[in-house]
Amino acid sequence: MTVVDAHHHLWDLSVRDQDWIAEGSPIRRDFTVDDLAAEARSAGVDRTVLVQTVTVAEETPEFLALAAEHDLIAGVVGWTDLTSPAVADALAGLRELPGGRFLKGVRHQVQGEPDPEWLLRTDVQRGLAAVAEAGLVYDLVVLPHQLPACAKAAVLLPQLTFVLDHLGKPPIASGDLDAWAADLRALAALPNTVAKLSGLVTEADPGSWTADDLRPCTETALDAFGPDRLMWGSDWPVCRLAATYGQVLDVTRRLVGTDPRILGATATRVYDL
Repeated sequence: MTVVDAHHHLWDLSVRDQDWIAEGSPIRRDFTVDDLAAEARSAGVDRTVLVQTVTVAEETPEFLALAAEHDLIAGVVGWTDLTSPAVADALAGLRELPGGRFLKGVRHQVQGEPDPEWLLRTDVQRGLAAVAEAGLVYDLVVLPHQLPACAKAAVLLPQLTFVLDHLGKPPIASGDLDAWAADLRALAALPNTVAKLSGLVTEADPGSWTADDLRPCTETALDAFGPDRLMWGSDWPVCRLAATYGQVLDVTRRLVGTDPRILGATATRVYDL
């Protein structure tokens, strides 16, 4: 079975600051491909998908070049300005760069947008349509209150596959999951949606989480999406705030089993790895 980590990051603080990382945080340091490879291979991971971290145009070409140089990275979810009238040209330009064939999707930090319906803006909808036309998928990094807009966007753009990162960041620490679960199920009811079992350990209490804390979320996602539309992601190195790379994979196996679809096949299909 090929195991795919469908969601991780890399950064070099000497190239670009990650201003979302607090001073003194244990992840406020460089994380390189070599660091990733050591963790992934120890955990038995064969391929990965590298996901954008900051909304600057320079990052995606850097990630594509890394993918071209390292067999471990099988795909890149990058960033481009969806609101630009030239978004289609920008995507075509990324495809022409070294490693351009590794561009599999696009993501924007929607979680930071004050408008809960940012995805439904006319200019954003035009950009999302260009993503679909380019044969790419769109990763959703959103907060729970933004899930209804995700569902509306998926209805408006049935030709585009939407991949929900981190299950929409359920409020695991508070335990108030009812509204999140209802909105997740509404999104999952749409056939052009997929979700990642990723980022959950950092939504729980980072110092004392257990598998049972995560179980309501993984069970809801498995029931709503099914294994053909779920994929595992480490969210490394952010996961290190609460767990090691291996622990994240181990708890996923404990909660949802070793289904080859969740652990690799879904990501391979959706991202065309």
